[in-house]
Amino acid sequence: MFKIHYSEEALADLDNIWEYIAFKLKNPDAAINTVNGVMDAIDRMSEYPLSGTPLNVLIDIESDYRFVTYRNYLAYYHLGNNVVNIDRVLYKGQDCVKALFLE
Repeated sequence: MFKIHYSEEALADLDNIWEYIAFKLKNPDAAINTVNGVMDAIDRMSEYPLSGTPLNVLIDIESDYRFVTYRNYLAYYHLGNNVVNIDRVLYKGQDCVKALFLE
């Protein structure tokens, strides 16, 4: 079983998702459900770390990144030594190349 590790950026992404849905969209219940849903999808990676989609399916780039989807959000991760490293959690319309490789 793999351990799940969230980067500081991924944790900030989850906070930002919650704040946007809870305050901007004024739907705190949906905010909780969305963040919990994303985290549940990520938690499944502890047992099936290779079940996420390779990033090169989305874009023509060679990388070790994979992603798992929950509704409109994608959690991008790479594998370490028995660790699933969650690097970012982004809205599907965000530029993942910029977020993963340029920021």
